[in-house]
Order: sequence, then structure tokens, then C-alpha cells
Amino acid sequence: MIDPSEAAFTAMLAQVEARRREFSELRHIPRDMVDEFIRVGLFRAATPAKFGGDALPPAEFLRKIERISAVDASAGWVASFGSALVYFASLPLTTQAELYRDGPDLVFAGGLFPVQEAMSEPGGYRLNGHWRFASGCAAADMLGVGISGGQDTKGKPLTALLKPEDVEIVENWDVLGLEGTGSNELRVVDKFVPEEYTFVRGGDVNVDEPLFRYPAIAYAAQVLAVVNLGVGRAALDYLTEVGSGGSGITGAPRLADRAYFRIELAKAESLLRSARAFFYEITETAWEIVLRGDPLDDRTAGLLRLAGTAAVKAGWQATQIAFTLAGTGAIYNGHPLQKMLRDAAVPPQHAFLGDGIFDSAGSVLTGGTPFPGFI
Repeated sequence: MIDPSEAAFTAMLAQVEARRREFSELRHIPRDMVDEFIRVGLFRAATPAKFGGDALPPAEFLRKIERISAVDASAGWVASFGSALVYFASLPLTTQAELYRDGPDLVFAGGLFPVQEAMSEPGGYRLNGHWRFASGCAAADMLGVGISGGQDTKGKPLTALLKPEDVEIVENWDVLGLEGTGSNELRVVDKFVPEEYTFVRGGDVNVDEPLFRYPAIAYAAQVLAVVNLGVGRAALDYLTEVGSGGSGITGAPRLADRAYFRIELAKAESLLRSARAFFYEITETAWEIVLRGDPLDDRTAGLLRLAGTAAVKAGWQATQIAFTLAGTGAIYNGHPLQKMLRDAAVPPQHAFLGDGIFDSAGSVLTGGTPFPGFI
């Protein structure tokens, strides 16, 4: 039973908080927790209304992921893939109808890279290969892998959809942070995928609803970037609480009575809030354009990508500042800021959110041609 109420969402957050150590130890978010994400509507947030979904405005979904990430970044990262069904709008309507036959709550995960060559056969493709970084794959209803496109895709790779039973999950996720995302490797051996179960990520869509006119690649970057806004918020809130407490280990004045602490905390607060304001401002602006039925210009789409990278870096920087200001206590294993620091270090490494995005955004802002795959 779907319950999108605030009370249900708050109860789900309490479960995340109680189980976050479990997620890290398991190195994935188990299906029963994903079912709780489903129950509050996260995995119908990008399902077309015509198939019973909610097709939520991006900012509404992003704020939900930010709140989850403030409790546990891995849970927020996996829940963020409730947005990934925007890609399915590029599939034939008959295929979409089949995928949503049992309801609009579909959990999708996949690893696009490294893109593999697939053997073309009548009606589809024969797949063999392995793919990395399939976040949330352990609890998915459908899995996607990347295969080379051709003239029809203008050289862009295709995503081929498979059922979980047709894919081997190679459990090799042993990382610095975001341990609970279960971003393991996928291996496929001699499986046939019909052509109608392949799509170009961010390609032309077959659903005429506002969400599917919003730029899919920009949205994919945003749902990952917002994880760090949540982590940065949690880190600064924790630091503020600790700094307002008693004296330090050495008996020195409490942190809040030290000028350097107050100054750096204020700077970090300003940094995070500024990036967050830009992030949601451009998201709302782009959505207003989409709702009017106007095409989204390259500049606005470029600003969406820029805001995502600015947000992910601000969250990382705010968390580093919090860790540094917390003092000696933060070096102990089990300190809350240690996990936040490790988690916040990972999203800026994602290809969608790296420093190259600044170059691409600058090109668009100065009237240049968008780099391939940027928007």
C-alpha cells in the first residue's frame, strides 16, 4: 500500500537511521528497505502518469533524496534511482506497458560502462560481458547494461534491459565510502535481448508528459549531487550541536567560544546554503519552462549541470570543514563525522559531477557548442 504522507516518510527515515550500520556491513541496501522506499512512493516518482505513476516535479523528488541522504548517504543514493525510470520513456509504448503491467513501482539499476560490443541478431542483440558500478543491483526488478550503438543512435550507446535471473552480480564493492550502495559488477553470458528492450539513455521519448521533457542526463546528475547536500547538512548540524556543548578533551573552552570555530562554521554554512539555493533555483526555473511547453535552451540545461557539480563539491567541502573543526575526537573509529567524510568523498568522483563539467558549462555559457553527452 503506497503512503506518500509526511508521517510515512518520517517513519521510513527512522528505519534508515536505525539500520544504517547494517547497510554498511551488508554493502548493499536490502530489498525490504527498498520496499519501504516503494511504500512512500519513491519508485513511482518517475513512472509516467499514463502507467499509474506520479511523475513528480524534479525539485520535489530531489528534496526527498536530500532528506534521506542526511540520515544515510548510501540509502539516499539507492533511493535516488527512483528517478531512473525517466529513461524508460524512450522505449516503445508496448514495452513500457509490459514493464508496468504489475504496477508503476519498478526498481531499476544498471551499469552502463564499460560499453560492450553486442552481436546483432534478428530482432535484437546477443550479450556477453561485464559492467561496473551497478548501484542498487541487489534489489532491482530490472537491470540495464551498456552496449555499443550504431548509425541509428548516432554513435550513442544503448542500454539493454535484462531480468535479474539473467545477470550474475559479482560482489566486488569494497570502497572508501557509500559502502551500502552495493555498486557491484554485473556479468552477462550469452543472453538475448529484444531490440524493443533497448534504449538510448536520454534519447527521444515516447511519453508526452512534462517530466519526460526535462533533460534526463541533467536529472541523473542532480539526483546524485543532492546526496552530498544531505551529507553536508548533516555534518554541519552535528558540528553545531557539538560545538555548542561542553569543553574539549584538554579542558579548553568549548568550540563555540573560539573565534576560528565560529568563523569557519559560518563560512561552511554560507557555502552549503549558497550552492543549495542555486541548485533548487535553476531546477525550478527549468521546470517552469518545461511546464509551459517551451523547449529548454542549452544555457538553462548547462546551468542544471553546473549546479549539480557545484552542489556536490559544496557538500564535500562542508563535510571536510566539519571534520577538521571537530578536533581530536573525530579521528576515532565510529565517530559520526568519519562516515560522513568517507561518504561525501565519493559523489565528486562520479563522471557526471567531475571538474570537466565546469569546462563544459563554461563553453555553453559563452555560446559554444555543448560537449557530447553534456546535455
